[in-house]
Amino acid sequence: MTTTDSSLEAFRQELTEWLQANCPASVLKGAEAQPTEAERNAWLEAFAGRGYTTPTWPKEYGGGGLSKEETKVLHQEVARTASYMPIVSFFGTAMLGPVLLEFANEEQKQEHLPKITRGEINWCQGYSEPGSGSDLASLQTRAVREGDQYLINGSKIWTTGADQADWIFCLVRTDTEVPKHDGISFILFDMHQPGVTISPIPLISGASDFCQVFFEDVKAEARNLVGTLNGGWTIAKRLLQHERQMLSAGPAAGDEGASRPKKGASAKPKAPKSMLAETARRYLTDQGEQLAEPALRDRIVQYELDSLCLGLSLKRSGQQARAGQGPGAATSMFKLYASELNKRRSEILMSVRGADGLGWSGDAFAPIDLFETRGWLRSKGNSIEGGTSEVQLNVIAKRVLGLPD
Repeated sequence: MTTTDSSLEAFRQELTEWLQANCPASVLKGAEAQPTEAERNAWLEAFAGRGYTTPTWPKEYGGGGLSKEETKVLHQEVARTASYMPIVSFFGTAMLGPVLLEFANEEQKQEHLPKITRGEINWCQGYSEPGSGSDLASLQTRAVREGDQYLINGSKIWTTGADQADWIFCLVRTDTEVPKHDGISFILFDMHQPGVTISPIPLISGASDFCQVFFEDVKAEARNLVGTLNGGWTIAKRLLQHERQMLSAGPAAGDEGASRPKKGASAKPKAPKSMLAETARRYLTDQGEQLAEPALRDRIVQYELDSLCLGLSLKRSGQQARAGQGPGAATSMFKLYASELNKRRSEILMSVRGADGLGWSGDAFAPIDLFETRGWLRSKGNSIEGGTSEVQLNVIAKRVLGLPD
């Protein structure tokens, strides 16, 4: 759906008035006081009440029902007015929600999608298992039908946010007598029930949102089986495409976007500042001087160019998706490139900071240095989560380039 210029300006005016009336004073850009938890909750409730946490979803499922042009205006006006945009769990909005819109029945859409939009349910993803990582289709977590329920037994690993999740969307084996891809189903169930055991997994960075989850006779309502019985592999692949698209759009896909030009100003946007270049100047020069090391300048410029190219490619892919083509195998290209690019970004930051980049704790190290030290360690997992870089290369070879097995 496209929007005319006149209706777009009318939407912008109406949105501006709504933001002024509903954005808490402490959330307005430039506010001196920090918003309280109650004010943050009120801002989220108002924002989600308009469907703006999922602006392009249909209104009947709690979304905003906006066109792509209106969604762009929404982002512009919120960025101009407020200090931040309310968000809810990306597992729900960027991964589960899109596949429910595509594969779920009407009852499932009405039950789950509005709760995702309002942030009422935190979701986690039950895919990888201790013996089924790269070869996901070999998973062994079983679901056996008993009356109106399935009994789930097995284990999932690297389950991000499981210790904070209310529900899980899970791949389970429902048929052991057919080829492995054909006996998998996609089901939703409550994490707050007997039989669910969650064990956090510590990482070298000192913090982790990964967990291993054990299921022992855990109950899942049969009505929460999404799609057809044993048809979960198709849904699983589609969700992975959404996940890889989401992971591609992280810090490596460009720093802050260019600012919106003021009315009457030149249409050419002002180029955003390079975070890497600014950090390098702060650590290695007197303010405003050029970096003395040509090799470091080359590394930073090459990163910025590659990041810009990735961002433009993602933008083109997003336009194709909105045109009805949906995410495809090319998302593996974006995920692979973004993972490696983000690791390169962290390596450059460590080089720039020198000895300060090795700081872990203590008064000598500023919080940003502490964050980036742990962030550098954490970035090593980028090429594993969401499908390893090796898996992405296989997908690209087979599905994008059409190479033989």
